[in-house]
Amino acid sequence: MRLKLDISRKRLHLITGLGLGLFLLTHFLNHALGLISVDAMEKGREIFNLLWRNWIGTTLLYGSLFTHFVLALDSIYRRQTLRMPPREALKIIFGLALPFMLVPHVVGTRVEWMLSGYAASYYEVLPNLWSRPSDAVRQSVALVFAWSHGCLGFWFWMRGRAWYPRYQLLLYTAALLVPVLALLGFWVGARSLEGVTASNTWFKPERTDFALLSDIRFWIYMALLGSVAGTLLLRALPVNGKIRVAYPDGRSISVARGFTLLEASRAAGIPHISICGGRGRCSTCRVRIIEGMEGLPAPGDAERNTLSRIKAPDNVRLACQLRPNHNVSIAPVLGAENVGVSTAPNPEESAGRERRIAVLFCDLRDFTRLSQQQLPFDTVFLLNRYFEMIGEAVEGAGGVVDKFIGDGALAIFGLSTGIETACQQALNATTRIARSVEILNRNFMSELDQPLRVAMGMHAGPAIIGHIGYGRASSLTAVGDTINAASRLEGFAKEYDAQLAVSADLIRYAGLPLAGHESYNIAIRGRAGTLETLIIYKAEEFEPLLAEKAAGPAVPLPGRQ
Repeated sequence: MRLKLDISRKRLHLITGLGLGLFLLTHFLNHALGLISVDAMEKGREIFNLLWRNWIGTTLLYGSLFTHFVLALDSIYRRQTLRMPPREALKIIFGLALPFMLVPHVVGTRVEWMLSGYAASYYEVLPNLWSRPSDAVRQSVALVFAWSHGCLGFWFWMRGRAWYPRYQLLLYTAALLVPVLALLGFWVGARSLEGVTASNTWFKPERTDFALLSDIRFWIYMALLGSVAGTLLLRALPVNGKIRVAYPDGRSISVARGFTLLEASRAAGIPHISICGGRGRCSTCRVRIIEGMEGLPAPGDAERNTLSRIKAPDNVRLACQLRPNHNVSIAPVLGAENVGVSTAPNPEESAGRERRIAVLFCDLRDFTRLSQQQLPFDTVFLLNRYFEMIGEAVEGAGGVVDKFIGDGALAIFGLSTGIETACQQALNATTRIARSVEILNRNFMSELDQPLRVAMGMHAGPAIIGHIGYGRASSLTAVGDTINAASRLEGFAKEYDAQLAVSADLIRYAGLPLAGHESYNIAIRGRAGTLETLIIYKAEEFEPLLAEKAAGPAVPLPGRQ
């Protein structure tokens, strides 16, 4: 039942968000007509009113706004502790601030129209707002906040779609242009009415009494404040009873039934790592249930999928998802106490950050056989030359080497650039590596029974970037599904005796065409669905393509040589 309710909340959030987004888009486009003239704004307002000033549009708009606000309050009510990372707190504060910022505008336009039938025109609204600079600033800030909130929601919703990379630049451009044009139209329209003062037009006998509108604003503010305060009060009431959570160091805390284990740790000030912020998108908060396993709520779909991916045993659960209904004893799997760290990591290191990056795995083929034929010192010398070559190629292309693993290397691109540039840098690195391996083979020709060969795998997408490790072994690294996929693609390249297996996502991000090479939809262990992958037999083939990309329109990828 809880899972079904969570799904219903998500669907309601999505539907109401789309309704509000459509309203904002049409409203801001109407503002942008001010770049032409105020008359154009008025003609656009007629179309806008046809869409939104009828019972269907009014129900959709205010139903969506009300539901969105209620869902935010519900989220606060279900959150058992208000101790959280600053980023989570800012997200909640911004979401709740929007209704308060919009009250004066809503009352001055929509409420008055509903009470008296009087629809204030742009000829009246613009001079009134710009006669008081504070009102104009407040309205502009509300516009930016509302549009940014909607764009972020759209991005989180659409970023995983297969078609999104192809239209990302177009969508990003539109996301920037709409508020900029709206604010410019707002300003230009007001400037064109500089000779018209608010006193000339704003107060008319047929309009609703100003004192009544002021009272309405006051009571709306009170209702909003009361709902927030009431939510905080309700969640503070001990209505669910108490349970105890015991930790490995002997600490035991008492919390209300309904807390997640992550919320319980935060409420008691106990360090508990959670990179994704408690949304079930990672497994860093997982705990081992020492006592009290029987009778615990079963994992929901999100928790079950994450635990399945890491092959967790039955007694391991996600702290951000499990709400125990009786006393339990737990041990955080990745907690500070379990690795002997006496102090908690700083917020930046423990929280990490999510970025879209390009990942390159590079591995030597048949290195085990090669190392058996070489003297140990010769093997070490050859490996060091190989690693030096990898490092120079990666850094020369603009990336960083994350780590060397045996005879393999992991490189990351995009820590300080956009995803498009990162993918082009990663492809450039593969061509450098391929050329360097040829040079290495020539230099060691007399010592090698057969030439060195590399297999590379590349993928692009979201990953968690943060300092991971202990003591001097701690370093900046990346974790996530993107890393796992790139590693699997390196093995896929070996299967096809190719230099490179690269995901179609990375090629699209780089702005190159997909045609001309063998393409496979492969299943990756621990990952839902398949991943479209291209087999590249000679990585140097990308060199002219990247040059063409920099110089002009892309050309088709050549076939296998």
